[in-house]
Amino acid sequence: MDHRDIFSLEGKVALVTGAAYGIGYAIAKALAGAGASIAFNCRSSEHLREALAAYEADGISAKGYICDVTSEEQVAGMIADIKTELGSIDILVNNAGIIKRIPMTEMSAADFRQVVDIDLTATFIVSKAVIPNMIEKGHGKIINICSMMSELGRETVSAYAAAKGGLKMLTKNIASEYGKYNIQCNGIGPGYIATPQTAPLRETQPDGSRHPFDSFIISKTPAERWGTPEDLMGPAVFLASEASDFVNGHILYVDGGILSYIGRQP
Repeated sequence: MDHRDIFSLEGKVALVTGAAYGIGYAIAKALAGAGASIAFNCRSSEHLREALAAYEADGISAKGYICDVTSEEQVAGMIADIKTELGSIDILVNNAGIIKRIPMTEMSAADFRQVVDIDLTATFIVSKAVIPNMIEKGHGKIINICSMMSELGRETVSAYAAAKGGLKMLTKNIASEYGKYNIQCNGIGPGYIATPQTAPLRETQPDGSRHPFDSFIISKTPAERWGTPEDLMGPAVFLASEASDFVNGHILYVDGGILSYIGRQP
């Protein structure tokens, strides 16, 4: 086999959750560019319309579905619809997620549960729904979007860190349980990525200076920049393709080196 062919996703069906914009959209775009048919979900018809227009503008044929990934019933319905319209899913990217930046002692249990439900429980629900068909087909790729908070803690993100730490271990456990069926489950752990979700942390201050957190991240990252959604495209294609058939239970951190760096001496 030509070495380039092992990265091809021709004939594959990929579901990328929460891929209306940002990281999920970039990953869906990368998988489509490698030949995959794309399905994605949104929680509202408004976001679905906007996302479909963006895909069309980029020349990508994608099927969009309204689905709350925390609902087993809605997920089962979406998976059935995708199978009817595109075929059974070969590649699942569990990207849907939220963050709430609230000090732990000020955070309600309801807010904590909501973050864990979307960032962790939904991955369990969607993965559980696609694994039986992957077993039947004799192959499958599951990519969970983890985080540096799968490894590190930081003030105000207790729920997010708990969920992403759990997601790292769920990734390893899916690999352990279903690797014998030629299913590979790996994670991508983005560093600080310039998306609408992180925009408040990069806002220019009234005096024209950088946001203090922006300066902090630049100083802690050997690459001396924020990542972009495009930085995640190559890793996603690798983990979705035959090139990673013997990679399982691994978290690939795409962070500009931040997890390896103690920081600059003051």
